Amino acid sequence: MNKYMAELIGTFWLVLGGCGSAVLAAGIPDLGIGYLGVALAFGLTVVTMAFAIGHISGCHLNPAVTVGLWVGGRHDTKDVIPYIVAQVIGGIIAGGVLYIIATGKAGADIGGFATNGYGEHSPHGYSMLAALVTEIVLTAVFLFVIMGATDKRAPAGLAPLAIGLCLTLIHLISIPVTNTSVNPARSTAVAVYVGDYALSQLWLFWVAPIIGGIIGAIVYKAVAGKE
Repeated sequence: MNKYMAELIGTFWLVLGGCGSAVLAAGIPDLGIGYLGVALAFGLTVVTMAFAIGHISGCHLNPAVTVGLWVGGRHDTKDVIPYIVAQVIGGIIAGGVLYIIATGKAGADIGGFATNGYGEHSPHGYSMLAALVTEIVLTAVFLFVIMGATDKRAPAGLAPLAIGLCLTLIHLISIPVTNTSVNPARSTAVAVYVGDYALSQLWLFWVAPIIGGIIGAIVYKAVAGKE
């Protein structure tokens, strides 16, 4: 159970740190951290947890990463579903903690609660097609970087930095489009507390990242050859 608990805790931290920065700190007038701050927050959650639990579970924190690594031959079939369940549970717990904090002042309004969306629920009104392409392509790149950085031929010890910086860059590109998912667990973690449109659009933030993860793994294997 150690690796499943590690995934639960790691995903908890990703959602609390990343979504928490978006909900609590991004929009404060004059002092808000903005898109750059939120992007860095998500990247930092991955860097810190990669060092903390990478040696226990591999620090996936993301169903799309788990599926992609499985397709890439880096993850056991028997662990795919337990990893995904642990990630979703960890994310939902973090979403609950964040909800309690965010509603803990008079007149609190959680707004979109860092949910992902398209169309009228995209931060800047991007279409479903734009959201779908964004999430597929960026998750594919994410898996490509993950597989390359963790390849046994890659420089040892630098994978957490490469992966965290990649996630930061992904957020800098796509926050305006979808509020950035590339992670079904992260999307589910906040959508369940908003309901309504967040749940009706959640399908895209499961389907697109998983497709992207599979594509990224296949492309890496084709480019890199045998390890």
